Amino acid sequence: MFMRSVLAALAALLPLATPAAAQVPDQIATAEILDGWRAEDGRHMTALRITLAPGWKTYWRAPGDAGIPPVFDWSGSDNAARIALSYPLPNVFELGGFRSIGYYDEAVFPIAVVPETPGVPIRLTADMMIGVCEEVCVPLALTATAVLDAAAVSPTREVREAMANRPMTAREAGIGEVACSVDFIEDGLRVVARMELPPLGREEIAVVEYDAPGIWVSEPKLVRDGDRLEAHVDLVPTASEPFAYFRDETRITIFGGGKAVEIDGCG
Repeated sequence: MFMRSVLAALAALLPLATPAAAQVPDQIATAEILDGWRAEDGRHMTALRITLAPGWKTYWRAPGDAGIPPVFDWSGSDNAARIALSYPLPNVFELGGFRSIGYYDEAVFPIAVVPETPGVPIRLTADMMIGVCEEVCVPLALTATAVLDAAAVSPTREVREAMANRPMTAREAGIGEVACSVDFIEDGLRVVARMELPPLGREEIAVVEYDAPGIWVSEPKLVRDGDRLEAHVDLVPTASEPFAYFRDETRITIFGGGKAVEIDGCG
């Protein structure tokens, strides 16, 4: 049921009408779960690697103007009480005149798994739906399964590198308090987030995510004055009804110069 419903949504949203000369390779993408290791705190540190055919792209959790975020289903796993997947640092690219955010060639997602029963293996199964694009865009279902050995205690290079390949936190970037002001607009709310952040690069963009269903979030406008940065964004309910805005459910990511800073919540 999971696969059928997500596949239908992806098929409806991805642009499938493309040049007749475009070719879809037999194997656009593969997925595998890396071995990893059992940490001292009991979690198993591993990663999911998606490898794409040359020239193909897939998407970040907030894909931008065009694209579909990946959807992961872990219900087929055994001895996994909690699974936390992180997104690696993505690229920003143009596709058909639209800005998208995602990955070329390969994406390695770090995962931390808390076992239900410590000291025994974990059977980790990831069923996923992803959107992939080159000249054509197609929805793709993938499954990856691995048995994670409880006796594996030595950190592995690939998983450690995946854990390091992520946006900086606000603390790591030296950002203090992020202040958000909220004003009513005709069809929703306008939020202005203000922060102290030195420029990340010549061209900066922002993505604002709001963790509530039925809320459309506009592409943020950035206003910079030296080390001061403002992100202006509109939140509009799709049902045209009033909604409660909670600052701690706002996530702001600033991209620039091949780096990113991720800010959870604002005051």
